[in-house]
Amino acid sequence: MTHSLDRRERTRRRSHVVWDVFFRALRGAAERANDFRVAVGIFLLAGAAVAVAGTWIFTELAERVRAGSTLAFDSTVLAWLGAHRVGWVERSLLEITALGTGLVVLVVVGVAALFLWLTTHRYSAALLLVTAAGGIVLNNVLKVHFSRPRPQIFAWGQQVSTSSFPSGHAMSATIVYATVAYLAARLQRRRWARWLTMLAAAVVIALVCLSRMYLGVHYPSDVAAGAAIGLAWAGFCMATLEAVQRFARHNAPEMVEDEAPPPPRES
Repeated sequence: MTHSLDRRERTRRRSHVVWDVFFRALRGAAERANDFRVAVGIFLLAGAAVAVAGTWIFTELAERVRAGSTLAFDSTVLAWLGAHRVGWVERSLLEITALGTGLVVLVVVGVAALFLWLTTHRYSAALLLVTAAGGIVLNNVLKVHFSRPRPQIFAWGQQVSTSSFPSGHAMSATIVYATVAYLAARLQRRRWARWLTMLAAAVVIALVCLSRMYLGVHYPSDVAAGAAIGLAWAGFCMATLEAVQRFARHNAPEMVEDEAPPPPRES
């Protein structure tokens, strides 16, 4: 069992490296493409690749959940968390989990979209609204389709009423905070600031995902599936924005103001 897990971990690490190189190559090719249609096509293909990868992960998890092969692992993890609950940690995560609730997510999306619209970043504002709305619809459809009962390993730290798979909080947090961080990073001039923005979003997403398990309202497979399909949808929308930007720049360059200017060259 240990050998199998180690092998899977090595495979996972190699796949992360491959994906990173692949998307860097796509971005570089798009930036150097002389024909704007080539650049548009490259980004659409990249978005499709992210969507396919995330959907494949989600599908694999869904099949295993339906077959019951994840239940032993899910129950073991929740039982361990339930046996090691700490009062102040639970109270803190109860506050953090609110960052993935519908109302908070809608407020974040509304404020961010309004700011982007008023600062003439209208493509970005539209992307954020479409991504968030599509994520809400997709999550509701998936929950109704799978109708997985909530875990009953220990007393919940929060009252919930919907089904368990996939986690709506994990999916919403992944979609919204990843997209907002991506849009913010596009407006920043320094590479370190972009990485810091994306890291902050990753930390928030991870904490929201952890909170759902720590509060006992979701299995680990619920959270992983929500994050996977959320990233797939967000990644596709981000790639679509890049494609639309290049199309708009080709036809009306004076209307495109979404990206930050390059940083000044140091003398």
